[in-house]
Amino acid sequence: MTKRMLIMIGGLVVLVLILAGGFALHIKALIASAPKPFPQTVTSTKVASTDWQPALAAVGSVVAVRGVDVTTEIAGLVREIHFKSGQDVKKGDILVELNADSDKAQLQSLDAAADLAASVLKRDKAQFDAQAIAQAQVDADAADLKGKRALAAQQQANIDKKTIRAPFSGRLGITTVNPGQYLNPGDKIVTLQTIDPIYVDFNLPQKQIGALQVGQVVNVTSDGFAGISFPGKLTAISPKVDTTTRNIVVEATFANPKRQLLPGMFANASVESGDKKHYLTLPQTAITYNPYGSTVFVVLTADEAAAAARAAASGASAAAPAKAASGSGLVVQQVFVTTGETRGDQVAILKGLKEGQQVVTSGQVKLKNGTSVVIDNSVVPADSPSPTPQEH
Repeated sequence: MTKRMLIMIGGLVVLVLILAGGFALHIKALIASAPKPFPQTVTSTKVASTDWQPALAAVGSVVAVRGVDVTTEIAGLVREIHFKSGQDVKKGDILVELNADSDKAQLQSLDAAADLAASVLKRDKAQFDAQAIAQAQVDADAADLKGKRALAAQQQANIDKKTIRAPFSGRLGITTVNPGQYLNPGDKIVTLQTIDPIYVDFNLPQKQIGALQVGQVVNVTSDGFAGISFPGKLTAISPKVDTTTRNIVVEATFANPKRQLLPGMFANASVESGDKKHYLTLPQTAITYNPYGSTVFVVLTADEAAAAARAAASGASAAAPAKAASGSGLVVQQVFVTTGETRGDQVAILKGLKEGQQVVTSGQVKLKNGTSVVIDNSVVPADSPSPTPQEH
């Protein structure tokens, strides 16, 4: 190989080294100028221990203790109406009077016939005492008097039926009956409901029969009164299970002094069963449910993450800890949890967390172990054991 060729090869090697160095510097500059990952914004809450009352939940219907559509037993023309729609009435109060003029005239005729029969009986008894007539005549007179008095009593009953009274105390509904209107037997005049106290009937599965007992506390809520819970007592358990649904009907009684619960409303019922328990709770939005288990993201400071990393390195922890990103204040670590019962927006945590730990409640989809986060709780997920509709 000649000297000239060696010089050419050396120059080529130098050129390659210069190009490689320049390219490496260019890549380093690009890496240095790449934008740093921004911390992800999430909401969070602290794991808290709360009292948890086991309860059986169901949807039921409000039913009046007594309820009836007041009707007329006989036909007639309405003469007077003695109530106003929505009025509270007592048992026996007059509601409607039908025209009974002809009935009263006929009653007077029957009373007169009965009086005459009584006079005839009195005279025949005197004649019988004087042995002027037979005992059979006196007996016939007595039977005739009883018959005429029975006809008069029947006519009086017909007149009484034309005065329609409240069969029990309660609140009247809205009527469309007017004076002068002709009513046929069975025509509805007005509804009458006893609504204080009031019942709520609901169904529960047969597997929960063992947890039911008369006297248990029952709480109901209705969307008509958001945020209000009505306490009552379980008062009746049906002795029969429905063979179609395998459910049992349960009835609870509630005081209703403000007449807020009305017959026909639906209500969410909750029957307290068993003693109170203490659970760690989280909003249900904090849980990520996966086929391999449920997880949450725990928020750690950089120092806590570093301590967890050192503990893992020394074998003190089997879990893979999150490594704090350079310059970050908070990072997240994904951990497995065991969940229990749910109530409203809350879920009970049986294993995996300790009280006081900070857990992400929304924004998990953009997180992984070691992601830097910023907490913004200006808007947080609902965390109520008894949620109510948000629409107004």
